This record gives sequence, structure tokens and C-alpha cells, in this order.
Amino acid sequence: MTIWRPRKAGRSSFCLLAALLLFSAAAVPQNIDYSLTRFRAPAYPLITHDPYFSVWSFSDRLTDSDTRHWTGARHSLTGMIRIDGKPYRWMGESPKETPVLEQTGLEIQPTRTIYQFQGSGITLEATFLSPVLPGDLDLISRPVSYLAWTVKATDGRNHQVQLLLEASGNLAVTTGKEQLVWSRLQRPGLKIMRIGTYDQPVLQKSGDNLRIDWGYFYLVVPEQAGETEAEGSGSDMAKQFAETGNLPYADDMRQPRSQSDQDPALATVISVEAGSQPVGRHALLAYDDIAAIEFMGRPEPAYWRHSGKDFGQLLETAEHDYSIINARAEAFDRELLDDLQQVGGDAYARLTSLAFRQTIAAHKLVYDFDGSLMLFSKENFSNGCIDTVDVTYPSSPFFLLFNPALLKAQLTPILGYAESPRWRFPFAPHDLGTYPKANGQVYGGGERTEDDQMPVEESGNMLIMIAALAKVEGNAGFAARHWDTLEKWARYLKEKGMDPANQLSTDDFAGHLAHNANLSLKAILALGGFSQLAEDTGHHKVAVEYAQLAHDMASQWMQKARSGDHYSLAFDKPDSWSQKYNLVWDRILGLNLFPDSVAQTEIAFYKKTLGTYGLALDNRQPYTKLDWEIWTATLSTNAQDFQTLLAPIDQWLAKTPSRVPLTDWYWIGDGKQAGFQARSVVGGVYIPFLRNAKLWEKWAQRAQALPASQGASNRH
Repeated sequence: MTIWRPRKAGRSSFCLLAALLLFSAAAVPQNIDYSLTRFRAPAYPLITHDPYFSVWSFSDRLTDSDTRHWTGARHSLTGMIRIDGKPYRWMGESPKETPVLEQTGLEIQPTRTIYQFQGSGITLEATFLSPVLPGDLDLISRPVSYLAWTVKATDGRNHQVQLLLEASGNLAVTTGKEQLVWSRLQRPGLKIMRIGTYDQPVLQKSGDNLRIDWGYFYLVVPEQAGETEAEGSGSDMAKQFAETGNLPYADDMRQPRSQSDQDPALATVISVEAGSQPVGRHALLAYDDIAAIEFMGRPEPAYWRHSGKDFGQLLETAEHDYSIINARAEAFDRELLDDLQQVGGDAYARLTSLAFRQTIAAHKLVYDFDGSLMLFSKENFSNGCIDTVDVTYPSSPFFLLFNPALLKAQLTPILGYAESPRWRFPFAPHDLGTYPKANGQVYGGGERTEDDQMPVEESGNMLIMIAALAKVEGNAGFAARHWDTLEKWARYLKEKGMDPANQLSTDDFAGHLAHNANLSLKAILALGGFSQLAEDTGHHKVAVEYAQLAHDMASQWMQKARSGDHYSLAFDKPDSWSQKYNLVWDRILGLNLFPDSVAQTEIAFYKKTLGTYGLALDNRQPYTKLDWEIWTATLSTNAQDFQTLLAPIDQWLAKTPSRVPLTDWYWIGDGKQAGFQARSVVGGVYIPFLRNAKLWEKWAQRAQALPASQGASNRH
């Protein structure tokens, strides 16, 4: 792999590397101060695998509300504990008559959320681990999270402790009115319970504010002394546990039953003796969606199924590997937190730790009939589109950093669709349908007309991302396989990109805008990236032509966009301004189309324009986009300016009244959510890594060094 290469039109890689290392904050000791992970978040990730299997706490204390799906619908997990016969609640708001065990600590790390509790002579630590390590394709695709408990006496005495974990059937429904059935599976060494809908309408629904209503949720515990389990009415089981410490002797076999009427649930009780040494236990929480995505009319299986295992075998593997996986996740978190601090300090580490699992959980990894790897995003709480290009673009730094194969897996189905007879336009598509059905574009004019399309936006996005892939991989093989398509999009940007017409862009919340200076920037940088791809694929004349074109357009842009002490939002609006976040690729790709003075001018203006909780997207409305704020901050040439732009965002995380998984669109005055939540675009907050050659290379190489079954796929 080669990440930093000298370009004919650029500075030497040595000079660039020196400047970028100067940008990084001072290095920190290897022993991380984990206090940086103790902060108040808008919402806390608990189970994070895909757009359907995604469970969060929307409260600072785990007992202040029921756990929820990212949409806000109840996906209830209940936790109780009996200490020497006295019951307490440690998760969930019911049963309300049961007192709460005091929560004393809470940490968010990239793969784990850790709660600490204390009372009646013991401490309890509950750790939610979703081991979604992006360099390991088998593991990131495995829909299994772990909930681990550690109990310890604090008063020098031994205490009899019973732990209850109860999972509601609403984890497997979308409306709450569906009929549910439950059952058990037999596997050596495991107690396995599952619950799901009676009708099993696999892949029948598509849309935004939906949960899954097919497949089965699993609650799994290792077979061991002091463990019991039952299936039945959740309220009855919780009440019996509070009174006796036990569950019903037999499962409730009256089924199917409605979640809204009968509250069916799965439950387990684990008994331990708490002494001076910590005692640990764990459970597995999993979801088998049977079929994950519909792509061009055919159902696609989740990637983990490529091994040929059934779900029972997958659970056996997940249990067998628990100790190794837990250790890997701990090491991953420790190393990544160290690097996050090096790149941007404590505030940056807090933000990126929270964004890590959310980014992954807005995707589903599948494989096609020919073995091709495909990763599909869901445009959460926007319009529910699948594989949206202007959602992939802001999230791309995450995948370029941790596993470029996963970015290719998002671009491959879009490119295949664009190269089919169905797509007849000279620019890139916007999307592939509505999640989970990727059957063709639904946004704007779809396949029919150019109305409300995003031609400059999406074509520029695709060319920039593919140029970045070539940079990190050290070759343009992926581009070569799609050369005719890329050249067609470059020709379109050559004609339309310098001064875009009144067409949609990704930031048109305040309405359409012609002559958009930031959109023009995107086109110019995309053409510069295309010239690199042309050079790397042997199209030397094309490379020279487009390199000169990009330089000429950059010169024009600086003249047309200049407006006193900053650059304008639109060429025809001299008193306007906007974040020029697209400019960040000029240095990342080594294009050097614009002098440093452009970014320095903009940063100086932004520092004067900051609001209470961030930098407005532009002058039209006092709202902003989280991903673009970090891209804009990355234009800084020194750590102090980066921290100045980051500080209001850190305050927003701690004070926003909108208690939802990270929104990327919020008001900078009161910190309230303007729209969107739980979207993958927050992966864009990892873009400062791409300006640090050493760290980018380290993490990207790690994924590509893995075997094909775990790292960069060799199937496409």
C-alpha cells in the first residue's frame, strides 16, 4: 500500500508530511486517561449492528427510560438485580415499584458502553460490547452483541446476587400489533431462546421510520450453574423475580400473542456469590434477519453466511470466541483512543468515540450471487433511501481509514447500476431505492427525468471517493474497471461544474441555489482527482488535459468567489458565505490546486462567525451539519484553530436538549435537532486522520493485511 505519493503538480511528499504532522495535536502517553470517555452524550449506543438491530439508551441514567431503537420506538431490555434478597433495577424504567440501583459511572468507547452501579455492599459493572471491528469482515457482519456483568463486594462480606436480563418481543416488530411466537434451540453448552413474528413477512416492507418485522431476536447464555431462563409475559417474569429471585418453572406456551396486548419476552437469571474478587458473567444478544437486502429484485444474505454456517453454529462460534473478541475490542479501543487524542485531543476523542458504532450501524453488509461484497447504507430519518451517494460521501473518511474494501463495497452496486441500460443519464445516480430494497433510484426524477436530480453533487462525490481509494490502495485498479463511466462523469463536470446551474445539492435545506461556490469546489477537485486516476491508469493525454483544466478552473473560482475577507456562498451573491468543506480534499489527495491562503482566509472568517454550538452551514439559516463542521475544521493549518472550531461542538454534545442518537443537522443557537438522526454521515468526523499520513496508513494497512475472509475482499 502507498498512501502518500508525490504528484507532478504537487509538492514533495516529505514537505506535505511535515506540514500534516505539525497539524496534529501533541502526542499523549500510551496509557489513556479514560475520563475522556465519561461524558454526557445525546444518546448512548448499546447494540449497534445494522439499521434494524440498533438499540440505544436515550437517558443519562439507564433506568430513566426504556431502551429504544434509534427511531425512538421501544426496543426494551430490562435489567434487575437482587442483592441478598433485595431487588433493584439497573436497566429500564419498569417495574417502577422496584427501587433503582445507583448508577455511579458511564463510559463510551468506540466498541463498548460501560455502566457502573453500586449499592447494598456490592458494585455492578455492565458492559455492552458490539465488536464491529471494520477490518474484520466476518466479525463486522456477525449480528451478535455481548452484555457482560462483573460484580464485586465492597464491604468485606459475601453477598448472594441474582441478575435478571429480560428482552421484550418488541425487538422483533415494527408496529407492536404483530403476532409473536417464541421457541428454544439446542446447541451444546448454550441456552438459546428466540422470538419473532408469526407471519414472517421477509423483505416485504420498505421505508424510513420502520423496524424489522421478520427474522428472530435471540437471547443466549452459556450453560452453567446458577442460570435459569424462561419465555412468557415480561411483566409477570419481572414481578416474580423481584419477589422470589426466580423465573417461572416452565415457558408460557400460549402463542401467537400480540406484543401490544400480552408483553411476551425472553428472560434469564444468573446467580453468583459476590466476594472480594470480581465475578464475571455474560450473555449474547443476536438477530437473524434470514434475508437482509433486496438487490435488483433478488434477496441477498448477510455477509456472515458466506461461511455456510447456520445461525445456531454462528452463535456457537460467537460464544467460543468471546474471550478473544473481548480482548481484541479492548485493545482496539485503547489504541484508537490514543490516536484520536493525538489527532484532535480529548474533545475530538469524545465525538469520534460516539460516532464510531453509529456509522457502522447505519449499514448492512451482504454478498451477491457472484460473491461480490456490497455494503448498503440507510438514509435514516431523511427519506429512507438505500446506498445514497451523498450519504456515502460524508461517511467515506471512516471507511477509507479503517477498511477501504468497505467503501468499494458501497460504490460497486452504484457503479453497476449506473452502467446498466436502466440509467441513461450522463451523471451519477443519487440512490438505489428505499431501504431495504435496492431496486433502482427513487429520489427526484428517478430513472425517468432529470427533475430534482443532483448531477454535479453525485458525480463529484463519486470521482473524489474513487480518487481517494486509489491513493490509499496505491493503485487505480478499481477505477480502471469503470473507466468509461468515470470519464463520462468527468466530461459532465467539465461542462457543468465550474458554475453550477440551479440544481440540487446535498445542503439545499434553505432551497435550491444556482452558482453554488462550494459545489463548484467539489467539481474542480473531482476533476483534479480524475486527472490523477487518468495518469495512474495510463491515460496520459487525458491526465494532462484534466490537470490543466482543474488548475484553470481553480484560478477562475478564486476570482469569482472572493468577497472581501472570505469567499461567497454563491458567485452572484457577494455578501454571502458558506462552509467550504469540500476544499479539504485538495490537501488529502495532494492536488494542490488552491494556495494555502484560501483555506486560511476561510478559517479566519469562520472564527469570527462561530455561534454558541458551532459554525452555521452558511449565512441563510442558523443551523449546521456536524460532518461538514469537522471537514471545515480540518482545513486548519494548526491545532489551535482546529480546537477553536471544535470547542462549540463539544459543548453541544454535552448540552443539546435533543436526546437522540447523533443528529448531523442542528441549530447552533439552542443546540436542538433540526432533522436527521443516527445517520452514517457522522463517519465524516474521522476525516482529520486522512491528513495524518502515518496514522492513515497504519489503520488502512491493518485491514488489508488480514486474510480475504476477514479483511479487504478479493471478490471484486
